[in-house]
This record gives sequence, C-alpha cells and structure tokens, in this order.
Amino acid sequence: MARWGMVIDLDRCNACQACVVACQVENNIPPPSAANSARGRALAWIRLVPFGKGEGGEKPSLRLIPVPCMHCEHPPCTKVCPVQATQVGDDGLVGQVYARCIGCRYCTTACPYTVRQFNWERPAFPEPMEDGLSPDVSVRPRGVVEKCSFCHHRLQNAKDAARFAGRPLREGDYVPACVESCPPGAMAFGDFDDPRSTVSRLAKSHRAFKLLEELGTHPKVIYLSKGEWGGES
Repeated sequence: MARWGMVIDLDRCNACQACVVACQVENNIPPPSAANSARGRALAWIRLVPFGKGEGGEKPSLRLIPVPCMHCEHPPCTKVCPVQATQVGDDGLVGQVYARCIGCRYCTTACPYTVRQFNWERPAFPEPMEDGLSPDVSVRPRGVVEKCSFCHHRLQNAKDAARFAGRPLREGDYVPACVESCPPGAMAFGDFDDPRSTVSRLAKSHRAFKLLEELGTHPKVIYLSKGEWGGES
C-alpha cells in the first residue's frame, strides 16, 4: 500500500497553466463551448485559483495556485454519494466510477475545495483533436461528475512495467501529467509513506501547509508557502 500525494512549491510556480493544458490533453477533457464558459461551466480537473491573505482593512496578498483534487484521507464526497460512484481505492486515491454516477452532484456540494466538475454537455472535440485522444482514459458522457484522478491510468501502467521487470515501484515510475509538464519544477509527486521520497522530505518543511486543514479532511496535496505565507513550522 502507498499513500500517493503531491507537493506544490508556490515559490517556484509562475502560474503558466502548463499543468492545466497537460491535464486536459492527458485525460481527454473536451474544450468547453463559449456558452458554457460564459455560464461558469468550463470543465477542468486542475485549476488556477486566486488565494491570499488579508483581513479587515489589510491589503490582500493574492496569488494564483494550482488546485487539483486533494485526494483527502477522509473525503466528504464519498460519504454522500448514494450509488458509491466515488470511493477511496486500494491505492488510497479517491476514484470516480463514471458508469455508476447518476449526476446528482451531492459530492460536488460536499467537496470544500470545489474540484469536482459536472459535465454539462456531450463531449465534442474539434478536428484534429479527436485523433489525439488517449486510449487509456475514457471519454465521459454528458451528465456525470468528473474529477482529477492523479492520472490513475499511469499508475496501472507503472505497476505493469515494474511487475514485468521483476521489481517494486520506484520513485519516478508513476508521475501525473501535471507534474511531468511543470516547466519550473514546482510540483513533486510520490509516496508519503516512503520516508526517502521527495514528497516526504518536502512535507516536513517549515513552509508546508494544507488548504482548509481545519476541516479534518487530511488532503494529500501539500503546498509550500511563498514569502510570509503558510502554516507554522
């Protein structure tokens, strides 16, 4: 068993959105129509969200931070789904079974990070984008909830490759598309249960903090603060 997670260094992130584009291409996410974009229905599994500090009369300090699914250890979304379309898998990742999803959006309401997206329209890919769809990822039908999977199909491919080589998974065998595409190397991914992994070492930094940690969801995405930001050491 592993506890896969991500560390995002906000001191390196320049909000270039390469992670957003890589996720869209890797996971067969259709480009939204102009009408749905105007209604706030753009479909994305990872977004750049304004985040900052400043109370009362203070001038707020705002930055754009990447926000994928937190893959919480105690996810509230799994507790409200009436058909168990979302659940924590054997790998500790919060998965979404699209064939079960009935589109009730209870999970979307329960998620405090607003990372679950409802697919409002039938997916359509303009030519020649449809020729580049990944065969490892399904194209979701209209009316289901979609979310970041940490590119779970890459985990399965890495497991198969390691098994054929007769060895266990090593750090770097399984890397999501967003992490692989980040130009400044602001994202790291690995097993938090492995004390030698990069993410385990970064998670011990005095700059480390989690979004809405007070809710007790125990997200497996950790941020490293920039400047005066972040939690206590």
